Amino acid sequence: MASVDYRLLASDILEGVGGEKNIASATHCATRLRLKLRDESKADAAAIEQLSGVITVMKAGGQFQVVVGNNVPTVYAELGKITKLTGDDAGADDEPVAHGNLFNRFIDLISSIFSPVIWPLAAAGLLKAFLSMATQFGWLDPASQTNVILAATADAIFYFLPVFLAVTAAKRFKTNQFTSMAIGGALVYPSIVALAGQPEPVNFAGIPMVMMNYTSSVLPIIVAVWLQGYAERFLTRVLPSAIRNFTTPLLTLLVMVPLVLLTVGPVTTFASQGLSAGINAAFTFAPWLAGAVMGGFWQVFVLFGLHWGLVPGMLNELSTQGYSLLMGPLVAAVLSQAAATLAVLFRTRNKARRTVAGPAALSGFLAGITEPAIYGVNLPLKKPFYFGIAGGVVGGAIAAAGGSGASSFVFASLLALPAYASVGSFALQLVGTAVAVVIAFTLTFFFGPREEAAAAAADAGTPVPEAASAAPAAALSGPASAAGATTATQSGTVDVVAPVAGTAVALADVQDKVFASGAMGKGLGIIPTDGHIYSPITGTIKAAMKTGHAFGIKSDDGVEVLVHIGIDTVQLQGRGFESAVTRGQDVRAGDLLAVVDLDAVTKAGYDITTLVMVTNTAQLRSVDPVESGNLAQGDTAITVGV
Repeated sequence: MASVDYRLLASDILEGVGGEKNIASATHCATRLRLKLRDESKADAAAIEQLSGVITVMKAGGQFQVVVGNNVPTVYAELGKITKLTGDDAGADDEPVAHGNLFNRFIDLISSIFSPVIWPLAAAGLLKAFLSMATQFGWLDPASQTNVILAATADAIFYFLPVFLAVTAAKRFKTNQFTSMAIGGALVYPSIVALAGQPEPVNFAGIPMVMMNYTSSVLPIIVAVWLQGYAERFLTRVLPSAIRNFTTPLLTLLVMVPLVLLTVGPVTTFASQGLSAGINAAFTFAPWLAGAVMGGFWQVFVLFGLHWGLVPGMLNELSTQGYSLLMGPLVAAVLSQAAATLAVLFRTRNKARRTVAGPAALSGFLAGITEPAIYGVNLPLKKPFYFGIAGGVVGGAIAAAGGSGASSFVFASLLALPAYASVGSFALQLVGTAVAVVIAFTLTFFFGPREEAAAAAADAGTPVPEAASAAPAAALSGPASAAGATTATQSGTVDVVAPVAGTAVALADVQDKVFASGAMGKGLGIIPTDGHIYSPITGTIKAAMKTGHAFGIKSDDGVEVLVHIGIDTVQLQGRGFESAVTRGQDVRAGDLLAVVDLDAVTKAGYDITTLVMVTNTAQLRSVDPVESGNLAQGDTAITVGV
């Protein structure tokens, strides 16, 4: 296959099926180019089957299927270069389909939008940490012009965050990114920011408007760009082509900016005021309860922009009594999230995730800047974020019970602890902070999602809408006996273990012509008794289908294994499947690949037999699969001679 000219192959396949006009749609799965033809009589299956790089051709499920093997994404990409057939939704990318409850889908959305800006956020957070140290220890004069310039360098991405997120949200929602940036720019325009701080009523065309500060905000711009997509699609349909190019962004801006200011601002402001009133009331009759809420959920408030309703209360406390009790629990809130990120740094096996987690944890501990930690590590992995909340709840309650507060307005961090020394019990503040850190770190280190952390391999430094990942909340590692099972058990021999418990089926008995023929290599089928599918080898994910039904893995020994869950299950388009990995990540035997609802797949009419294939059989000395019998997950399924 290495000598195949894939551009020529794509062109020859196109010609063989009767040209682009004869193709209604084109997708691909793990091994096959799947074409829906308008007239199958125009396709020359025999000629296509003879092409170098084509394994076989078959017709099933109303599709003309060209079996190419592991290189099908390359052929598909080449087909996209010479036709207009391969759209973004054609199944070629590795983004796992978002599943789960609404909150998990929301987290996945936020994480995927933040993914491309995580590196700049981490860099800016690290710079803020160093500047904070430099001014704290007297190495740099806070009033110097040097500090002003460096502070602006570090603060800009946080201040103008809505503009940055406008770009990534535009890609996610398929809108004009420059129009999205214009909307984000309007939200943080100096005069708009000034309106949020003035006491006089604000109105737009006579309509009263409740203003808020949108700098560093997250949700308002995401909501705005989401709505922008609907507006642009509507305007594109109804406007004459002669004026569409400039009228669409004009009308979109005229509608979206006032709409966001009139709706998001009031909703957020009223919610913030209610939250502030409730927490302030709690401080009078149950300080520990108020501390638990502030310590545990401060980062959630920041995520939704609700913290702006609490900041005026903090400033008012400082101006009237010289200290703020509202700020007391924030050290636990911030450092517990930083501690969870630090635990991910030590726990994950993925270099890309570690590279993000290191500076993110440092900026959280030293500068109180948690955006890189939250959006780059904890929130995408979910459990570290929850464990950080748990630590903050306990630590914040302890600090507030001792009457801890801050004597100046500072970003809660280790370097800011002196601001808490003279208010309430500083000892309980330190105890609460330590407890928060220990809880968050310990829970994340021992119970955090190791595989989800590894799943950042492809997206931690590249704008992949993952991100964010829809990995299941179940434990992401198989039985201990399977861990690291792909090793040389004897000289020149590698074991490929069963990815799932079930009954082994000889390949010839599998109800799929291509697999049964051995054209894709040697292997076996397993009729699974469990919906958790684990990696059969230690290696690197080379292919992870968007639909979550198939994965290609290459071991360090050069063994290439395909795990295909069910027969023709690509037709389900991800329904019933939850992928736990992405292309490019490193996995060990026994790491979770996916969770599948076997009952749902069966009820949909599909065979659940899971194929385990050694796709480079021809390059190996021997491939000996188990022919029959019951297999436990982690049992040797194929013995490979390398």
